[in-house]
Amino acid sequence: MSDGNPAKPVRDEDAFDVAAVQEWLGLGEIEEVRQFPGGASNLTYQLRLADRRLILRRPPSGQKAAGAHDMGREHRIQAALAPVFPYVPEMIGFCEDETVIGSPFYVMAEVEGTIPRRDLPSTMAREDVSRLCGNAWDVLAELHSVDVAAHPALAALGRGEGYVARQVAGWTGRFAKARTEDTGDWSAVEAWIGAHQPADVAQVLIHNDFRLDNVVLAPDDPTRVVGVLDWEMATVGDPLMDLGGSMAYWVEEGDDEFFQMFRRQPSQADGMWSRAEIVARYCERMGYSLTPEQWRFYEVFGLYRLAVIAQQIWYRYFHGQTTNEQYAVFGPAVGYLETRCRRLIAG
Repeated sequence: MSDGNPAKPVRDEDAFDVAAVQEWLGLGEIEEVRQFPGGASNLTYQLRLADRRLILRRPPSGQKAAGAHDMGREHRIQAALAPVFPYVPEMIGFCEDETVIGSPFYVMAEVEGTIPRRDLPSTMAREDVSRLCGNAWDVLAELHSVDVAAHPALAALGRGEGYVARQVAGWTGRFAKARTEDTGDWSAVEAWIGAHQPADVAQVLIHNDFRLDNVVLAPDDPTRVVGVLDWEMATVGDPLMDLGGSMAYWVEEGDDEFFQMFRRQPSQADGMWSRAEIVARYCERMGYSLTPEQWRFYEVFGLYRLAVIAQQIWYRYFHGQTTNEQYAVFGPAVGYLETRCRRLIAG
């Protein structure tokens, strides 16, 4: 993978025993290990061998939310999905023996192509940018169209009806456990979410972190998606919750300066669609009919969930469990997202 956020030397606090991984992997000498600095959840490394490049994923250090950072689950989902969804990387192996590097981890093949980060090449035509945007969100619709019931390993991820309610309860609980003295009062937002939660619209396979910086574009065609990465939160659930979570990250023209500061994908490139256009295209593709008032819940909850994720990361930084200075902005981000949720609720 090549992109504007290339792998860099491994941070001291994230280093692991390379010789132990080399012995476990059994594919020859690991000539170099580099770390991808993007992302703030699981840690991602590039392993450079003589004849190939592989990717290693493992959990971060410090306090972790219950059920999060399950490397075995992330590996199983992609292995099960590969036959019916051609955008997952090839799985090489999973190691559950924590004595190897201090945590479970898995290794997969590196997908050849480009990850679109903050900016696209300036030479990319507006119509190609628009085509890329449409193709990317069609991939999400394609994922949501996988026949989960026909594949037992995928169907086993589901817990039946009530996904929306479980998400509301689960993320509210995670927020309570990750609070710090500067978190602020979210009671009005949480009350609104609790009172407006809808029933599930369907039970499908959802990615739960679908963004342009989690896809890989073909080396010979920057409008075509060839890979989808970061499956740690994938499950069977409500597709509109997945779309709402994705839109929480989509920064568009007209958004305020603070929100623009957190843009991690090229959503403002000339030719990219607005959030409203993406939602309309997706609903047309999937056959859903939503009023703006119905969509509001998914948009607010997507931002709330993003705030909880930011707060969990901020908790680790606040308590000195990580020294990564990239995380210093997550505290102010939580306060900003509370204000943004209130604005949407007020209409």
